[in-house]
Amino acid sequence: MTFAIIKERKNPPDRRVVFSPQKCQEVIKTFPDAKIIVEASEVRIFPDEAYRAAGFEVLDDVSEADVMLGVKEVPVEALIPKKKYFFFSHTIKKQPYNQKLLRAILDKKIELYDHETIVRKSGARLIGFGRYAGLVGAYNAFRALGLRDDLFELPKVETLRDLKAVKAELNKITVPNSLRIILSGTGKVAKGAREILDHLKIKEVTDAQYLSESFNEAVYCLIDVTEYNKRVDGKPMDKYKFYKDPSGYESDFMKYAKVSDMFIAGHFYGNGAPYLFTREDARHPDFNIDLVADISCDVDGPVASTLRASTIADPFYGYDPKSETETIFNAPGAITVMAVDNLPCELPKDASEGFGEMFLEHVIPAFFNGDEHEILERARMTTLEGTLTKRFSYLQSYAEGMI
Repeated sequence: MTFAIIKERKNPPDRRVVFSPQKCQEVIKTFPDAKIIVEASEVRIFPDEAYRAAGFEVLDDVSEADVMLGVKEVPVEALIPKKKYFFFSHTIKKQPYNQKLLRAILDKKIELYDHETIVRKSGARLIGFGRYAGLVGAYNAFRALGLRDDLFELPKVETLRDLKAVKAELNKITVPNSLRIILSGTGKVAKGAREILDHLKIKEVTDAQYLSESFNEAVYCLIDVTEYNKRVDGKPMDKYKFYKDPSGYESDFMKYAKVSDMFIAGHFYGNGAPYLFTREDARHPDFNIDLVADISCDVDGPVASTLRASTIADPFYGYDPKSETETIFNAPGAITVMAVDNLPCELPKDASEGFGEMFLEHVIPAFFNGDEHEILERARMTTLEGTLTKRFSYLQSYAEGMI
């Protein structure tokens, strides 16, 4: 079985990779029947020479490989027919901008495994960059706060070597004692954001304390779907029933918006669930949040201030609740928004190393143990015959361009 580390071709460039040179060595040591080749790349965080020094061939043409390992979408013209591909395709939610990509994958009879579809039997994701999105997103929230209010200056994460350097910069700042932060989510993204808040020694308080007590120091509160949603009929909420069918529920987020300054959105938003706050909510006199770090970044969705994704180059903009339009990030009366949708790219070394650990633990063994835990079977979206698998048959009309 030959695996290829493919070149990332999306623009702006993404420096992340599935396996570092060291992790490649671990793969072939653990699985002697595995072979790894590397496609030459001028942008990868680990240079070509580092792979050569680790004992791997670096080639301009990796079409001899059976399995192609990438991070972001592969341009249609670069897809090699009748291969197995792993990358984030951004098609499983029927994203309009990648419809042609899925069509091309089917036409070229490619077996696609989207990193998002690599899950346990329960549906829980096994791999991803969530922690690093949370880390960088929370850091960027404080960078925005410092710039907007002239409190301190934090450098961009992309200019720092690694997570250790990121935390060293945070050690230099002083967080206002009056700061009240709400953090949504319970997954890897929220845990990454929480890691930053804890590093800053911001006190975590319970939901009840946050809503009823006064504090003489900065605090944050972590909330999940049971706390920012409620049943319309007033009956107790069942989280698992909500996940299956979110109809009959409404947002209960305003109680937090009234007493918060900063909102870090680290939740997963399921289709059909209530919006956390609407544009009408943001105009309400009691709405107090004036800085939103939307790590989840669902544009024009559950977080009303997220009008668009921002970029690493220009990460902040403002949302004017009165006019419902974009403005500058530090405009009076505006909500400052950070909505970068590729946050882990700012921390490519740490993100790649963490991703590689998960991929080696959960995915590579499946190629050599007969897929005994059905990791590959669950993740496989398309077949070498040019069809969608049963699990992803709901994408048929999307793939045909009918929606």
